[in-house]
Amino acid sequence: MQRLVNSIEKGIVIDHIRAGTGVRLFHYLKLDQADFTVVMINNAASLRMGRKDIIKIQNIIDLDYTVIGLIDHNATISVIDGGLIVDKKKLALPQTVRNVIKCKNPRCITASEAQSAHIFHLHDAGARVYRCAYCEDHIQGFEI
Repeated sequence: MQRLVNSIEKGIVIDHIRAGTGVRLFHYLKLDQADFTVVMINNAASLRMGRKDIIKIQNIIDLDYTVIGLIDHNATISVIDGGLIVDKKKLALPQTVRNVIKCKNPRCITASEAQSAHIFHLHDAGARVYRCAYCEDHIQGFEI
């Protein structure tokens, strides 16, 4: 299904971001350093969510869907071309995350060996809890 998206001719729209989370996603994706137009909409009215954030990117760029899904797995990504949605992706919590979350356990191998990858596996999807692959220390999704 194609829909017209106002004000973006070619680019990406990250929609249905939990209200208040868009700023964190904006900075994590380094969109504040972009040399193209990026629009951040905070607390937009939403029938489904009540309030939501939206990020509109006036460019086609590579996005790390793992990071976006980790920060807000309910977000949707629409690719826009010619003012129309040509592709839409629904995200999910990633099962494995590599080098996004940092293990905070000072006894973990990642603390003493800098070249070790920080690998976390989803432990509890409902609570958004991830466990370190090495020391099994856990981190909750909202701490990310």
